Amino acid sequence: MEAIAGLWPFLLIIVVFYFLLIRPQRKRQQEAIAMQNSLAPGARVMTTAGLFATVVLVDDDDVILEIAPGVESRYVKAAVSRVLTPVEDDKTDVEPEPVAEAEAEIQDEDTRKDEDSSKRSS
Repeated sequence: MEAIAGLWPFLLIIVVFYFLLIRPQRKRQQEAIAMQNSLAPGARVMTTAGLFATVVLVDDDDVILEIAPGVESRYVKAAVSRVLTPVEDDKTDVEPEPVAEAEAEIQDEDTRKDEDSSKRSS
């Protein structure tokens, strides 16, 4: 009876490790495998090395990624860390300042600085 009571802390540690470490890691692995198996041409992805590319072709265990226009490279599916979702631009919040007005302000500041520096040197 005392031998069983001595095993309770050890069994409790094993259960805690399972729920805090092993189970979440398995879930992440399964999600990564499902994401890698769902790759399709045209998808924007990021590799584990941080390279952004577009999927061109999907083979059994390989994917061909277009890194730049006309530059293609073959990767293992496991090297794809995530699929990127396009971000929509919301242009209703901020109205851009007209370029002509901004350039005029910059030129005005430059002429003021030139005038100040010429007065100091005189």
